[in-house]
Amino acid sequence: MISSEQITGLILAGGRAQRMGGIDKGLIPFHQKPLIEATIQRLKTQTGSILINANRNITKYAAYGYPVIMDETPDFSGPLAGFLMGLKNCKTPYLLTTPCDSPLFPENLGAKLASELERNDLDLVYASSKEANGKVWAQPVFCLMRANLQDSLNSFLSKGDLKIDRWFKELKSGTVIFDDVQAFANANTPEELQSLEAAS
Repeated sequence: MISSEQITGLILAGGRAQRMGGIDKGLIPFHQKPLIEATIQRLKTQTGSILINANRNITKYAAYGYPVIMDETPDFSGPLAGFLMGLKNCKTPYLLTTPCDSPLFPENLGAKLASELERNDLDLVYASSKEANGKVWAQPVFCLMRANLQDSLNSFLSKGDLKIDRWFKELKSGTVIFDDVQAFANANTPEELQSLEAAS
């Protein structure tokens, strides 16, 4: 069994947040506190340690007491750039990733992904959500991966590809379907943030 102590949590807070007017999403108020605090609260019960991937407001993020790591490329290269920095700084066998703007993600996310990874001897397992009509959506930024994938991701990014699903296809990867589609809802607009507050 993979224990929570074997997992490092990586919070992805390095994006541009263009649909939010370019403000730093991790720091916008959610129930009167910065949004990232809700993510930290959910993640710290599922992991032994936490890393924060951010490209601005480093001092504010560092105030939470966790290491803050910046992308090596200064052009907001998307989640895979954050994944790579997480892998480079991970000191445990596994890395669990989550964005900073989905505060209702499952409290058993790590455990369910770990169970699937171990059962099928996979490199990486990502979450999927299922709507009431049965439609399944991939939620690839919520994933658990082995910490030895750094070379694979480096090689993939060196080709100039930033598509997360294409990298997953190069690995032994799988998914776990969660029935609660709301659990992965994120705040891309002020309206979506208000609906998340109402749901929590």
